[in-house]
Amino acid sequence: MFTGTYTAIVTPFRGGTLDEAALAKLIKAQIKGGVEGIVPVGTTGESPTVNFEEHVKIIELSVKAAAGKIKVLAGTGGNATDEAIWLTKQAEKAGADGSLQVAPYYNKPTQEGLFQHFRAIARATKLPVVLYSIPGRCGIEIAIETTQRLARACKNIIGIKEAGGNADRVSQLRAALGENFVILSGDDSLTLPFMSVGAHGVISVASNIIPKEVSQMVRAFAKGDSKGALKIHERFYPLFKDLFIEPNPTPVKAALAMMGQIEDELRLPMIPMSEKNRAVLKATLKKCGVL
Repeated sequence: MFTGTYTAIVTPFRGGTLDEAALAKLIKAQIKGGVEGIVPVGTTGESPTVNFEEHVKIIELSVKAAAGKIKVLAGTGGNATDEAIWLTKQAEKAGADGSLQVAPYYNKPTQEGLFQHFRAIARATKLPVVLYSIPGRCGIEIAIETTQRLARACKNIIGIKEAGGNADRVSQLRAALGENFVILSGDDSLTLPFMSVGAHGVISVASNIIPKEVSQMVRAFAKGDSKGALKIHERFYPLFKDLFIEPNPTPVKAALAMMGQIEDELRLPMIPMSEKNRAVLKATLKKCGVL
């Protein structure tokens, strides 16, 4: 079961191409930091701007670097069902432990369309599938009823990344799907609120930078140490918020560059942070003791 802390790992570039060495180092740092797994080529991994060959390569490199020490939940979703199926099959072939399936974006299918889309993907793979509802980016939400239908129709649809910013959805999902259906927060600042009503962990952006601390926070809460978890949350809450001062993954890449771990390089239409916001983020990193 995919519980705990999963890092939505960035895709480092150097001179316009994938920086394989930097990616391997980032993943080794995640292993050392104690996370349960990584999510390559998700939103944070700039999946919309890597080509198919790069997409598969990133998954392969992630599996190799993880070396069985942590799980790899590969981002293989798309707004074309055939494309998502192809990517998912490639991830399965590469040795990924599961697939993260984002809601189709831009074309705005109906809930029945969503059901048929995800069912087709799940039937095409043996991998466990985690759905990904992020209406702010996709323009649609995976409804509770649709999630319930999918879990009943496909045994390998085992969870959902909930990034709609609404704790009520977590309660509704738990009521509809039971305790064994995995619910992961899609927002670092909402990890504890979501876990307090039944979520099992987080797919985290902040853990790119502070894997040990995010892991400790999640584990503390899961073990009943709410005070200890809250202490970590309060220390890093300013960072959780400022990592979204501009669209993800712009701030987290800037932070990692400040830490000397990657080049501050994104692919158009994403661009590096403004100098004003860069100064704000740098101050927050210093305040939180990261720099």
